[in-house]
Amino acid sequence: MRSRIILGWLKIVIGLFIFSFGVHLTIFANIGLAPWDCLGMGISYHTPLSYGVSMMVIALVVLGIDLIMRERIGFGTIIDALLTGNFIQFFNDINPLPLNENMWIGIPIMLAGFVFMSLGMAVYMKSEQGCGPRDALLVGLGKRMGRIPIGFVQIILWAVVLLAGWLLGGPVGIGTLISVVGAGLVMQIVYKVIRFEPRKIRHRGVVEVTKELLGKAEK
Repeated sequence: MRSRIILGWLKIVIGLFIFSFGVHLTIFANIGLAPWDCLGMGISYHTPLSYGVSMMVIALVVLGIDLIMRERIGFGTIIDALLTGNFIQFFNDINPLPLNENMWIGIPIMLAGFVFMSLGMAVYMKSEQGCGPRDALLVGLGKRMGRIPIGFVQIILWAVVLLAGWLLGGPVGIGTLISVVGAGLVMQIVYKVIRFEPRKIRHRGVVEVTKELLGKAEK
């Protein structure tokens, strides 16, 4: 039991590493902010909050929505919060190339980033120990839209986020618009190929996993 949990933590770290590389590629593509970043910038324009603090507030609000939807907050959620930003910064730091300046090169780079992001999500979700706040929101909404493929749920979610960011004056580029549809379509294709359905994963919360580690899980 304990070895399975620790192996799960290793899967989370590996999955987030892959996911973060994907995020790095979308940044390196340099053709527009992702919808969530657009929203964060929009909030920063109308409040005393900086962009970084705005993104933190968004994460907390999304986490609150996850709890309302009764999505489990597990060790995956905590590890995500601790590592993902650092992993992304690591890839940004070691990349010897300047940011891409060609839109036609940037589009396939961004789409490749979505592939790695989808694969990374699948790897770390399979640990069954919770998701990052935004992924938990996607899964929670997906469960309530059971007949809609998860990739299209992603499109709907990102479209709403982008609309909110745009209304607040957040910057919208060609990459922002491409990401709204592209991320969801890529996710749907990748998950169909690897036969992964995130809504079928039964995540275990921090308390439940801690009891298992201590040998106090209910039998």
